Amino acid sequence: MVFPRQPNLLESQKVNYLKLGLIRPNPHQPRRRFDLDDLRELADSITQYGILQPLTVRRASDGGYELVAGERRLRAARMAGLPHVPCLLVNIDAEQSSLIALVENLQRRDLDFFEEAEGLENLIRIYGLSQEEAARRVGISQSAVANKLRLLRHPPEIIALIRQHNLTERHARALLRLEEYGDRMEALDRIIQQRLNVAQSERYIESVLARRGGLSAQKARARYVLKDVRLFLNTVGHAVDIMRQAGVPAGLDRQDSDREIVVTIKIPRITVVK
Repeated sequence: MVFPRQPNLLESQKVNYLKLGLIRPNPHQPRRRFDLDDLRELADSITQYGILQPLTVRRASDGGYELVAGERRLRAARMAGLPHVPCLLVNIDAEQSSLIALVENLQRRDLDFFEEAEGLENLIRIYGLSQEEAARRVGISQSAVANKLRLLRHPPEIIALIRQHNLTERHARALLRLEEYGDRMEALDRIIQQRLNVAQSERYIESVLARRGGLSAQKARARYVLKDVRLFLNTVGHAVDIMRQAGVPAGLDRQDSDREIVVTIKIPRITVVK
């Protein structure tokens, strides 16, 4: 992994006090949600004691600076009305900046599991990384990356409900076992209303899958029966055709209703002349 405070990345050991207006947020910052009360508390602390840990920034092509690490401090400093903030300058590219922002948030556990998944997905998509490469750069296993990315299969409304009710990542992963949207929403509603823990949620989802499995088996049997009936009718029709080709004027009549199929075969009696 690459960290911003390694000597070979710092332009110098000097702390620079930069104007807030010159610093723009990291466009690939994985954290999207910030608690307003938490920011107010940090702003009050900054007003009283100042910023104790410098922000990390890199130079931008327009002459300004792009934030690499320290989004909460930057926002709180703006709330506190500071004109300048202490910064360390690093010499890195956009990919390294995205990686450092993600790693810092993962290490500080500032992200929820959906933000972690989105950060990994962006890292892979923007820089064309494989899951294995992303895992190696972030410092977690490939299977952990795969499990995180699977969470993004949830539609936005389900993600919003999981976040709103503070459900765990294991809740979210368990819900993915239900492929049908209606089943998933019904299970999520049950989990929220009954405040099911992970084990209880998994048992309920197992029961839904078992019930759905039984219905699927019934549908499969019905399809096979229907297929067999069609095969029988085709066979009967073919037999009648063979009789007609042999000179036997056989007749076939079929009547379909909602309850049954009635097939009548008429074969005339033939007198054999010796």
